[in-house]
Amino acid sequence: MIGIRERLVLYALLTSLTSLSIDALLPGLRDIGAQVTPAPPLSTQHIISLFIFGMAFGELLLGPLSDAIGRKTALLLGLGIYVAGTIVAGLAGSMEMVLLGRILQGVGVAGPKIATRAMIRDQFEGDAMARIMSFMFTLFILVPMLAPSLAQGLIFLGGWRSVFVAYLAIAGLLGLWLMVRQPETLPVARRVPFRPTLLFSNVCRILANRRVALLIVATGLVFGAQLLYLSTAADLFFDAYGIKETFPFYFALLATGMGLASFFNAKLVQRFGMEAMARAAFMGLASTALLMMLTSIGYGDRLPFAVLMTFLYAAFFAIGVLFGNLNAMAMQSLGDVAGFGASLIASGSSLVATLFAVGLGTLYDGTAVSLSVGFFIAGFCSLVIAEVAIRSDASPISAVR
Repeated sequence: MIGIRERLVLYALLTSLTSLSIDALLPGLRDIGAQVTPAPPLSTQHIISLFIFGMAFGELLLGPLSDAIGRKTALLLGLGIYVAGTIVAGLAGSMEMVLLGRILQGVGVAGPKIATRAMIRDQFEGDAMARIMSFMFTLFILVPMLAPSLAQGLIFLGGWRSVFVAYLAIAGLLGLWLMVRQPETLPVARRVPFRPTLLFSNVCRILANRRVALLIVATGLVFGAQLLYLSTAADLFFDAYGIKETFPFYFALLATGMGLASFFNAKLVQRFGMEAMARAAFMGLASTALLMMLTSIGYGDRLPFAVLMTFLYAAFFAIGVLFGNLNAMAMQSLGDVAGFGASLIASGSSLVATLFAVGLGTLYDGTAVSLSVGFFIAGFCSLVIAEVAIRSDASPISAVR
């Protein structure tokens, strides 16, 4: 029988495939752009944003499949699609093919992302679920701390395509571990058949729940703030501060803020509750972003680097608290439709995040102003939306079978 510690590590590594697929490529974005020169309106920013776009559609497919055929089978199917996308992107000779591969990777990575959340929902509830997700996220945060540095070494030795070789190896090892050690968590008696009419009925039930619908938007705005940073960080550090080789170090340093926040959240959430923790984090993100925006405007073309890092660290600490709690708050009302509900939450929030990041990314001007504006909009609006959601009915949603 697989123990709780091994489960947490396996779930964290499977979930981290999403972050790995983003963070490990950041040091290579300029190299990819130089070798497969994008033609307008395409840019290297789309290597990140279109991955999330593909993930949003994968979540809509693999979520209900996990309710119908089981979490484990759906997860393995997702890994197979991810491998196919990795091969396409790794062998690509044009930006269009790189982006096609990235979209397929996004579709496939939805399997591990959604199925692991549903597995957790199958086994835990309420604040205990938030605690488990926070501990998992603490392990998961090691990926953005280590991935850019390791990937930069790979790129130095074998070029940017070597990163995709590493993706293949990691996906294969995780798939083997899952098959051998992880039992199915969704009994046959609790499965929901994969039929279009049932899916439509359950979509209506889930989205008609005001609490879930509003938390999808709030989660998307918070994710959008992070995605905006991920899409522009390499350019910002290089354009404003001339930082390229040491970028992975500073990226890892900021990631510790999210990891530290997740660790403290896991310790405190059962004492104060996930809603109180989320409210404090929303307020922290909004106030930090406002100060960052005003300071950015005051300094004009470039913030002092130490000031920028201080603001970003505080913002990512708040985001680290929010991620585990927002997902747990939204999942709390899903009941029998945990798999499909998780897919709608993830897909809807990914679409909101993609639109937010692409829209704000067009305002990037080589300074931190657009990033600070994006953080403020995300923090303030998500705070208001979440407050309305928290006051809504949290009763479990029953599935139409």
